Amino acid sequence: MTYRTFQAPRSPGTGASLSRRGLLKSAAAVAGLVAIGPIPRSTTAQGMDPYTFIATMQATTTLGQRVGQAASEVEQVVADNTAWDAYLQLPVKQGQDFSYTCEFDSAWIILTAYGHDMGLDEQLRVVGHDLSIEPYAVESGSSVTIHGGDIAEMYSGDYRGNLLARARTSAVRKVFDAVELTVTATPDRASTEQALLQGQPVFFKATVDFLDWRPVTWVCPDGDQYPGVFTNDHALVAMGFNDSHVIVRDPLGPTTTNHTRPWQYRVSWERYLQVSAGQDYDAIAVGPRVILGDGTGGA
Repeated sequence: MTYRTFQAPRSPGTGASLSRRGLLKSAAAVAGLVAIGPIPRSTTAQGMDPYTFIATMQATTTLGQRVGQAASEVEQVVADNTAWDAYLQLPVKQGQDFSYTCEFDSAWIILTAYGHDMGLDEQLRVVGHDLSIEPYAVESGSSVTIHGGDIAEMYSGDYRGNLLARARTSAVRKVFDAVELTVTATPDRASTEQALLQGQPVFFKATVDFLDWRPVTWVCPDGDQYPGVFTNDHALVAMGFNDSHVIVRDPLGPTTTNHTRPWQYRVSWERYLQVSAGQDYDAIAVGPRVILGDGTGGA
């Protein structure tokens, strides 16, 4: 079954290499057996309480470490009646620019924290916007495949109307590279903790409200493949942690699937890592620019 969908919320829902020619043959092979229509939401995720895994916190912007500042340089933060090992100061972005721009909205939070003004249009220019193939999904038995652009290099799809549109962090990191911020992969708990202790926010791919997902394989035109989630793909920023929880800044805010979604919440480490695994551990820490030498041109 092939799904081509537009104007649907990226809400809690259904969460062999092909060349461009092979992709077209694959699409043709299912002709006559294809039903085109809206993508169904997963009954598992859609039926879940949106607060199954997240707990609301008061959104703060001036409490704790400045970006690039080590946790050891400030007094331990107590928030939500809990002590935190790391707790970063990040701006709140109250709402995404468009339905499926979460990668750029979350990147904006980090860029702004470091003093860089880069809106959606400029971010898209830097990252690249691949509209050569509008992403679509093919379901075969229990598996789902999304065919689209090279999401490791560019953002693929219509961010106004296609809930399958997305990019991996390797594409989004271009905006941080452009302003000479440092970028480090944070695929596990140890690297995530280390980054946050150093005052580096972590940009990562997750699911909306950390709810259950349906796994997919994204197939690029050149045959490269990436694991991910179906229709509740989301990008977020980790801003703190303690032994049991991670603090998350979310630009999405209230939607039809969660009318009271907060801008800041906490999620258990266990769930954070489970969802991270579903997104191929796609996460990066963003640190300050590293200045080599004394600036005079000498060694």
